[in-house]
This record gives sequence, structure tokens and C-alpha cells, in this order.
Amino acid sequence: MIKKKVGIVGYGVVGLRRRHFIDAHPALTTVAVCDQKFAQESVASQGLRVHHDYRELLNENLDALFVCVPNYLAPEATIAGLERGLHVFCEKPPGRSVGDIEAVMAVEKRHPGLVLKYGFNHRYHDSVQDALKIIGSGEFGEILNMNGVYGKSRVVPFSGGWRAERKYAGGGILLDQGIHMLDLMRLFCGEFSEVRSFVTNDFWWHDVEDNAYALMKDERGRVAMLHSSATLWEHHFSLNIFLEKGYLKLSGLMTSSKSYGEETLRIGRESESDNGVLRSEQRKYLDDPSWKREIDEFADAIAGKAPIRFGTSTDALTTMKLVYRIYFADESWREKFNIPNPDR
Repeated sequence: MIKKKVGIVGYGVVGLRRRHFIDAHPALTTVAVCDQKFAQESVASQGLRVHHDYRELLNENLDALFVCVPNYLAPEATIAGLERGLHVFCEKPPGRSVGDIEAVMAVEKRHPGLVLKYGFNHRYHDSVQDALKIIGSGEFGEILNMNGVYGKSRVVPFSGGWRAERKYAGGGILLDQGIHMLDLMRLFCGEFSEVRSFVTNDFWWHDVEDNAYALMKDERGRVAMLHSSATLWEHHFSLNIFLEKGYLKLSGLMTSSKSYGEETLRIGRESESDNGVLRSEQRKYLDDPSWKREIDEFADAIAGKAPIRFGTSTDALTTMKLVYRIYFADESWREKFNIPNPDR
């Protein structure tokens, strides 16, 4: 089998991890990377070519491009890759604004033979996949409502960084991390027709949010509540889904750092008694197959075996619009940062 040649734009923690799973796939191989930490073009160990600038990388003979750079560079690099005739995998978020992803989609439309996928990684976790199967089975009836909390200790280290500056990041904890929870809520519940919110930067005082509180309702009247926070003082992930005949409670995430705690899915079933006590079971997950599953799906799409299931540009646009609907719904935040209406 002739392997597809892959280049990686941004060779930090995420780029390195992506390379591990790219090279583990039988149809893919990494041949070149770029990052600002490389002062000049050179050949690293095992023949890997390194570059300082992604435009230099694009001169390589590549089939696919992985984009693992900050928000302000991601749309530019993605567009450049598509224009060079490359299949592109881009990390979330897709950019700083709704306009960023719309610009990418305009280029994507001109290249219908190319695959574009965004890294909404959380959909591939075992706890999420199991919850989807349970809901899809109909055993627990329809979803009634859900609530989620996702956050970490702070936006960035005290020394600063691009994530704390609006001109580079576009947004704070909601856009950087909470976007994953919004994507999962869309996955389970569908699209939301009404949004209410409070968005603040009252603690860290960066020009991006450190907390976002959102209340969202779909056309069937189901409500989802989200708290995306950079003041939890520890990494935290929890998503509670309440259904007609029980509940599903997702807690923790199996990650390389293990900083979010043990990944579990607690399944509560309605009781025959009338005292509200449920029978429950808990599943624990000791592995994280999500990164491999994403790469497998991307490689299959390139080979024409199956379309992209999760992380299409439409997914990216819709989730990005929901982020900005939350920003826009808070009148004081909207006026403070001149947030545009994403639905116009």
C-alpha cells in the first residue's frame, strides 16, 4: 500500500500527539512538519523534514495537511492547504469568528473532491459513544433536559499567552474549551432555537471571557444549561442528561494528562417504586480511543470508503454560531466587545 503523505502545521503538544496516531495508521505517514520553534529548514530524525513557516511546508509533496495552530492562524492555513489540493484536518475551534469558517467553506466548495474535517474530539470518547447508543435505543425514552459544566483553573498561565488576547483567540474559555460541550449538546439534543446567557471576565480581567453561563432551548422545549469556566480551580467535565425513564451522567475524561479524572458513565433507571429511587450502574473507561478514531475516519474519507461523520465544516459552522449566539445574548458583553449577530 502506498501511504498518503502528511504534513503537520504546528508541532507542539497536539501536533506531536496527532503524529503518533497518523504514523500508526497503515495508510498514512508524516513526512514534514512546521513550527516557529524550528529556526530553519532541516531534516530531523527518521527523515522527517522540518520548516519554520507553513508556506514552506506546502512546497512539500503532500496529500494531506493537519492544522494544529492557534485560532488566528487556523483558517489561513486551512484555506492554503485546500488551495494546494490537500485534504485537511483542522483542530477546533475553526477560527476566531463565524466569518472565519464561512471563508473556509467558500474555498471548500470550490474543491468538492477534497476532505475537510474538524477535530471535535469529544464525540469519539467511549462514554459519549455509549450514551449515544443508549439514547438511540429508545430504552429511556426522550431527552427531557441536560446540564453540563466544563472548565479548568484559568484561561492561561499568569505569564500570559495568545489564548488571553481577543485579537488572537477570538474568545476565551467558551470558545477554547466550552465549544466541545456545546458540540456534545448539539449531538444529543439537536439545534437550539432560543439562547439566554451571562458572559463575564470579572476575575482574570483579560479581554476574553473567563466564565459563560448559557440557557438554551430547542423547538421541542428541551432545555440545556452550560457553565463554561476558567475559575473552577481544577479541571472538570460533567454532562448530565435526563430522560423520560432515567438519566445518563457523564463525568471525567480519559486524557493523556488524566487531569479531568476518571471517565465514567452512570446510568440511572426508573424505579417501580414511587419514592424516586433509581437503580443505577456505573461504567468506567480506562483507555482513550478518540484520537485514533478521528484519524481512522479521516483516512477512510480520503480513501472514499465513508464520508465524514463527525466534524464536518457544517458542524464547525453551526457550533461556532452557537458560541457567538451565547456571546450575543448577553447585552452588556455584546456592547462591550461589539459582538455581531451570528444569525445575520
